[in-house]
Amino acid sequence: MNPMKAAPQKAKLYEQVAERLNGAIVAGTLRPGERLPSVRELSLRERVSVSTVLQAYLQLESLGVIETRPQSGHYVRRRERLLPAEPQVSRPASTACAVSVSALVARVYRAVSDSRVVPLGAASVAPELLPVQRLNRELALMAREQGELGVEYDMPPGCPELRRQIARRALEWGGALGPDAFITTCGASEAVHLSLLAVARTGDTIAIESPAYYGTLQSIESLGLKALEIPSHPRYGLELDALQAVLDKRRVAAVLLVPSFSNPLGSCMPEEHRKRLVSLLAERDLPLIEDDLYGDLFFGPERPRPCKAFDTEGRVLLCGSFSKTLAPGYRVGWVAPGRYLERVELLKFAQTVATPTLPQLAIARFLQNDGYDRHLRGLRRRMAAQMDQMREAIAEHFPAGTCVTRPTGGSLLWVEMPRTVDALTLHARALEAGISVAPGPIFSAQPQRYSHFIRLNCGNPWSSRIEAAVATLGSLARSLA
Repeated sequence: MNPMKAAPQKAKLYEQVAERLNGAIVAGTLRPGERLPSVRELSLRERVSVSTVLQAYLQLESLGVIETRPQSGHYVRRRERLLPAEPQVSRPASTACAVSVSALVARVYRAVSDSRVVPLGAASVAPELLPVQRLNRELALMAREQGELGVEYDMPPGCPELRRQIARRALEWGGALGPDAFITTCGASEAVHLSLLAVARTGDTIAIESPAYYGTLQSIESLGLKALEIPSHPRYGLELDALQAVLDKRRVAAVLLVPSFSNPLGSCMPEEHRKRLVSLLAERDLPLIEDDLYGDLFFGPERPRPCKAFDTEGRVLLCGSFSKTLAPGYRVGWVAPGRYLERVELLKFAQTVATPTLPQLAIARFLQNDGYDRHLRGLRRRMAAQMDQMREAIAEHFPAGTCVTRPTGGSLLWVEMPRTVDALTLHARALEAGISVAPGPIFSAQPQRYSHFIRLNCGNPWSSRIEAAVATLGSLARSLA
């Protein structure tokens, strides 16, 4: 319903501007969550004064049509809708098992590179949200400045300037780590892989959260390790009481988890839980492989401190990269392996020799000023808005009984549908309709786990194409329910 009555014949100028904007909102030209023109832009477009535009925006805000966000602008207010419930705590079987998900993952992700497919499956950030031009300029500049050095091997531990910049950023979360504490890698995936190699041997068991990122499962599979899945809360992550009960009964070589905005749950472990986890593992002299890939994509007032911040004995191997915030194709990551530093450095050389030189230098240059922080602030706002829009669309279009997570960071939503909805069938039918999703079974080593779950990516700007894809996906799910 239109919250404004038709403008009177002799409406004031600001009322006329407000009425035109409201008409565009009611017609759907301006959608919920969409940013309105700046005050100056609208004054030029409407040929009115800045004060007239401000009055128009104040009127629309008083009517609940728009909202003002500090240091961001004016936005169309989102429709108030009862959001779906959250999924329950996961309850995987308490047995270690071999992993065999790679074939299924390959089948699911063959369609990811097809530009005709709406990419709701891959956990990626759209290029238009990344500082592509700035990074390209830095890369070209580095190529000219470095000359032959730009094509030479950058032997482990990797680019000194990049490691210095990472160490400088670590100070923000209380990490007293120098540049020599870091080794650069080919993305966070290699950092995790090297960490597993450093702390485990073939046949060992690794305790992981459940559901778990399929890339983690693939690394465990490729190294001949076993996965022991631990129950996890949709908001707070791995359940420490369950982990402690497991560690009291059986031997594990290490714990591997994503404390900040895990993939696929989006859970964020509270700081007190992180401290307890580090203490729990220190008592048993067990290493923790901490994947902090999404740590910079927080929606709250401050960045969650990694478990590494509470590690005084070097047992935490902290992994990260710039793939989710700057440039996925650059494949620049890092690991701070603590007491395993020498072992990981040797393994890095044996595995891939070196991390590409020019991308490291370009990212190091980008990090030298506050441009990265400005970019992150904008990216976090966009991610939070896109996640809200995706969740609202799920509430509108998916079958009754659907549950959705409520992350406070990252870019992913974990969706639980009625049990009659088979995720693999939905994935196949969605692909036929030109939509990709990530079906739940690829996030567990246990067959048939999460068979009625899917993971959806919110890393693309909200558009009519995305909205239509979610509506189609919901229709397909309803037909299966």
